Amino acid sequence: MPGTSYDLVLKNGTVVLPDQTVTTDIFVRDGRIARIGGTGSAHRTLECTGLTILPGVIDTQVHFREPGPGDAEDLESGSRAAVLGGVTGVFEMPNTRPPTDTPEAVADKLARAHGRMWCEHAFYVGATTDNAEQCGELEKLPGTAGIKIFMGSSTGSLLVSDDRILERVLRSGSRRVAIHAEDEDRLLERVGHRIAGDPSSHPVWRDEETAMRATQRIVALARRTGRRIHVLHVTTPAELEFLSANKDIASCEVTPQHLTLAAEEAYPELGTLAQMNPPIRNRAARDGLWYWMGQGVPDIIGSDHAPHTMTAKERAYPDSPSGMPGVQTLLPLMLDHVAAGRLTLRKVVDMTSAGPQRLFGLVRKGRIAVGYDADFSIVDLDARWEIRQDWLASRCGWSPFVGRTLTGRPVGTIIRGNTVMWEGELPGKAIGQPFRFDATDRPQGMAQDPVTRPSMDDGVTVPNASAWRKWTSAAGK
Repeated sequence: MPGTSYDLVLKNGTVVLPDQTVTTDIFVRDGRIARIGGTGSAHRTLECTGLTILPGVIDTQVHFREPGPGDAEDLESGSRAAVLGGVTGVFEMPNTRPPTDTPEAVADKLARAHGRMWCEHAFYVGATTDNAEQCGELEKLPGTAGIKIFMGSSTGSLLVSDDRILERVLRSGSRRVAIHAEDEDRLLERVGHRIAGDPSSHPVWRDEETAMRATQRIVALARRTGRRIHVLHVTTPAELEFLSANKDIASCEVTPQHLTLAAEEAYPELGTLAQMNPPIRNRAARDGLWYWMGQGVPDIIGSDHAPHTMTAKERAYPDSPSGMPGVQTLLPLMLDHVAAGRLTLRKVVDMTSAGPQRLFGLVRKGRIAVGYDADFSIVDLDARWEIRQDWLASRCGWSPFVGRTLTGRPVGTIIRGNTVMWEGELPGKAIGQPFRFDATDRPQGMAQDPVTRPSMDDGVTVPNASAWRKWTSAAGK
């Protein structure tokens, strides 16, 4: 209402709303969007003239390596990299040491995140042979993004490759299950295709058929069990064509790395820094991903941020680990693709904000609308700049994109009305809180809010691990 006082106003920005893009003001009160347009006074003003305000970008696939040695990444450094890149929230993966596969492990991660993570967060639980029947309870623990299945071996010890166990996992629970789709049997059959010292043999070993075979298997199992799945980091046009005929039960993700890099240049120029699972493939595969992007088949973009130390990456292939950092460069790379005309800004918003909310049932996230959390990724679409080493916040200290000149730059990251990043600086403290998910994904009779211990002065709450043990015990687990 005119004359009403607000906590914050973002003035004169070009705002990407669900149905239109307009130059207007956004008013924030108590961490939520209170008004779009109109007038009113505010305690703080953020001048956004010449800038574009996006709904907060959500990266639904990151590996922050905690618990673990911490030499390549931890929850603090990974989330700091996220907000410096304009990302307001992440889903973090379970292949840590030890893996995240029990209620206690999830509770431990949430406790570690409290007061240290700069962005909003949720943690995947890894499926195993031992917890297959418990996945339906594990996926409903507060602060969890759902269940993650590794069908092919990658970093860490989590692996479920047998169809009988996969079916047990899919029959336990109801939320969408995230899938790393590479066929383990074929990987073992083709291990001889690796050439010592030659990382360009990585996509020969982990070939397109390895990915396609696993994707076909998991879709067949999803059909048999009636379970929704989400296929991560799709790298082949054939998979996207196949998935286009199965959209009723299978969503999918692509990464900026696979949309940007091609084997013909990446391996000669980057060596093992280009090594990831599934691998960077040739130009034809990359161009095919863009074709299916134009057809609207991929649902979301995730970075698959998977850092390793430079010392580890400098080992001769195949002793070098697979994975590369990406959370800080996700939005810049996609903005550069917008500038090049490969996709629209509205498509980027759908795949990084509205899409994650729609697929995973996030509460009050994913769009600029009254009543939603005041999460914004503020960008300068015209800025031309170079990715430099000293901009990177990931503890691993490198990126395959250092030296690349881009058009489009993150300027600010706002989370629940708090300016977490502005012009490359972090003016406050880490305020990230666990994501909340739609009540339909919670155990019957469970309250919308998690059982918590007394909150700290920043309002962050951490679920109580003993309460989780009580829930799983009551369920006979």
